[in-house]
Amino acid sequence: MSEPSREARADALLSTEHDERTHRLKIFLGAAPGVGKTYAMLSAARELKRQGVDVVVGVVETHGRAETAALLEGMEVLPRRPVRYKSSDGSERDFTEFDLDAALARKPAVLLVDELAHRNLPGGRHERRWQDIAELLDAGIEVYTALNVQHLESLNDQVRRITGVTVRETVPDVFLDRARDIVLVDLPPRELIVRLKQGKVYVPETAAAALNAFFSPTNLAALRELAVDTIAGHVDSDLREHMLARGSAMTVRRRVLAAIDGHAQSEYLVRVARRIAERRGAPWSVAFVDTGARLDPARRERRDAAMRLARRLGGETVILRGHAIADELLAHADREGVGQIILGRTRERVVARMLGRSLTQLLLRRGAHLELTIIATPSERAKARRRLRLPQPSARGSRSEYIYATLTTLVAFGLAFIADRYLSVANLSLIFLTAVLVVAVRTRMSVAVYTAILCFLGYNYFFAPPRYTLEISSFDDVLAVTLFLVAALVCSRLATRLASQVESLRGAHVQARALLTLGQQLTTSTDASGIRDVGSKALAHALRCDAAILARDAEQVLRVAASVPPERALSAQDLAAADWGDRHGEQAGRYTDTLNGAPSWVLPLGSENHPLGAVALRFDPAMGEPDPDQRSLALAMTQDIGQALERARLSDELEGARVQGETERLRNALLSSVSHDLRSPLASMIGAAGTLISYEQKLPPEERRELLEAILGEGQRLDRYIQNLLDMTRLGHGTLKLNRDWTDSAEIVAASVMRLRKLFPDLRVETVAPSEPVLLYVHPALIEQALFNILENAARFSPPDEPVRVSVHSNGERLLIDVSDRGPGIPEEERALIFDMFYSVSRGDRAPQGTGLGLAICRGMIGAHGGSVEALPGDGIGTTIRISLPLPPPPDTSP
Repeated sequence: MSEPSREARADALLSTEHDERTHRLKIFLGAAPGVGKTYAMLSAARELKRQGVDVVVGVVETHGRAETAALLEGMEVLPRRPVRYKSSDGSERDFTEFDLDAALARKPAVLLVDELAHRNLPGGRHERRWQDIAELLDAGIEVYTALNVQHLESLNDQVRRITGVTVRETVPDVFLDRARDIVLVDLPPRELIVRLKQGKVYVPETAAAALNAFFSPTNLAALRELAVDTIAGHVDSDLREHMLARGSAMTVRRRVLAAIDGHAQSEYLVRVARRIAERRGAPWSVAFVDTGARLDPARRERRDAAMRLARRLGGETVILRGHAIADELLAHADREGVGQIILGRTRERVVARMLGRSLTQLLLRRGAHLELTIIATPSERAKARRRLRLPQPSARGSRSEYIYATLTTLVAFGLAFIADRYLSVANLSLIFLTAVLVVAVRTRMSVAVYTAILCFLGYNYFFAPPRYTLEISSFDDVLAVTLFLVAALVCSRLATRLASQVESLRGAHVQARALLTLGQQLTTSTDASGIRDVGSKALAHALRCDAAILARDAEQVLRVAASVPPERALSAQDLAAADWGDRHGEQAGRYTDTLNGAPSWVLPLGSENHPLGAVALRFDPAMGEPDPDQRSLALAMTQDIGQALERARLSDELEGARVQGETERLRNALLSSVSHDLRSPLASMIGAAGTLISYEQKLPPEERRELLEAILGEGQRLDRYIQNLLDMTRLGHGTLKLNRDWTDSAEIVAASVMRLRKLFPDLRVETVAPSEPVLLYVHPALIEQALFNILENAARFSPPDEPVRVSVHSNGERLLIDVSDRGPGIPEEERALIFDMFYSVSRGDRAPQGTGLGLAICRGMIGAHGGSVEALPGDGIGTTIRISLPLPPPPDTSP
């Protein structure tokens, strides 16, 4: 026996620590009512209260027992919630129920909630009390509760066989996995019967009936054994975890698989699989192989009920598709690591058994590495023997199929009588074989066999010599007729199987097509609103139902974000179910155990940790529960929509983070610019003004004038910086308005050059303009400011003896303004970056006295007019900045 791996030990340790943090449930388990579960629970609670623990009684049923009621003295008891129940006869009665919301609001350290298997009255949030307790556990409240062993779901069949009583209020066994401790409260059967006779369990009238039925010594002994066995199973599970965490070797536990066929024993097999898997500490699942054959409604309902039961008990469910059941089960077992397959032997096919082709024989031959468990139910096997004969066409659909087969056979006879003059007897058989194939493709196997037998008898009677008798004269004719019957049966079987497979593939294709279409549509939706619109339409189209997708608004209220039809309104029950499903990441509403009074089936889009809203699907009220194909399609589409919403959310977060990072970068650059570029003119102005104040009378007039001119120049420079910042603010917030007007491009160039010469009187500017006026429909002041920024940038880095050249020309569709200098130039890799704000290079308007905003403002202003700005290499040396503006059609000047 090999030692467990380090990873397995680590997982076991983490699981143990996780159980200590999350498993806050303590169950007092008894074999029957009256053994003292509630008394033991209250005694443990009082001991905790003496230790200073905050203990509150949520609901406790004393059943009139004085010693139990005495333990409630001094305990805090939550008031119950009043409920008015309307019975089927129309009368109304008032009851009280456990108040879940009050318990969640009080949130004690330990809460006592009696009768775990109790069914709540209609109108509550949950159908069963164990669901209330699950919500309490999720809220971090430790719960003490009590349970009788006959209420465990997996023991339902055994309890019915032992006591003859079918227990309606059951608890899924998987819920017991959440228990940290299970305390066995035991009492010998004789002592329990004495208590019953003394009236300490039920009132005398009820006690007398119970003694004659449920509380017999034999029943109590059997139930006691079941309770001990349940406790032993959980103790064994805990022991395995602790041994694995300590490094002790454990045997390999492989998955248990129950194969069901939709017949009456399916639920029984599910319960047996749960018990076997629990004892072995192995995961388990339930599989149904869909061969494409049509299932009658009763069988389909039994299959669906078994699947629902498996999910309630904590198992996985899967539907396999293929024509060979044994092959599909073995392939699934190999993929999933199944070590044991559980089968129900209820149908005995004599011919298949004789040929060694029964399911059990095939699995035994091919599954040598598997452990097969055959569960035999004698009553069901007897029923199966009685059903070996062909089914009678009692249903309306069956009658129509047999009528169709009879008419097809008559048509074949008519054609055969006509062709009898021209074809041989052997060739006539092909006509009847075609009729069998036509019927087999359109109907069931039994109808095809019926057609084959009719054709065989008619062919033999009317056409095989001697005619009009069933006798056959020659051996060759015997062989021909027999081979015809065999060929007809084989062809009918193959045709029926092919038709069934086509039907199955058609259903799978519909699902795959729906998922593919949804995926393609989701990829084109970039925001959450578009995803919800696409998702609701796809769900409504694929599932043929009304669909609504709900999302939380800014106030965290769940509202309809998209629906089909658009005007669909959800009821208060639907909204409550959607809110529950979104908060807990679980299904709710119709077809579930949570708020099942809601008309819609609610599926969560996210998880409990990352809620993204919910999907509400409303089917026809007369429609039953969706079949497994519809259910799996709805879950798959909902999962795809949820993943698309999650991607959109992450994309928004990443974009927000990028914008925040960019904003932070710009903020830092602005602070750096303010601290340096804007501080310099202020320092110069303050120094010049201080000198004038201190030495005004002592300074000669020329020096005083120089100081005043310096103050004026630095003030103008500061004004330009501030104007640049304001312009960038308006550009960034989209508040820069364009007051367009027709103007001559030459006037804009002349005005910009005139402003430049005021700053640089000694600079030479060469202008080349077209001979004919070129009109622009722009905001003249903004274009002039943009051109001035470029000219100022060129002037600062152009050598003193070199001119700045301005060239204006058009290419027919756009006006091009080139500003060229003879400065040091800009490297090619940085030409596109110089138009970014605060780009840190020692060129252009960024140095020696620039904030790095001039060219960025130029690009924003030109871009607002539909133009562009780019940096080009100069003629040998220097840089050329090109402004490109669109040329609109000239204005109509006709009178």
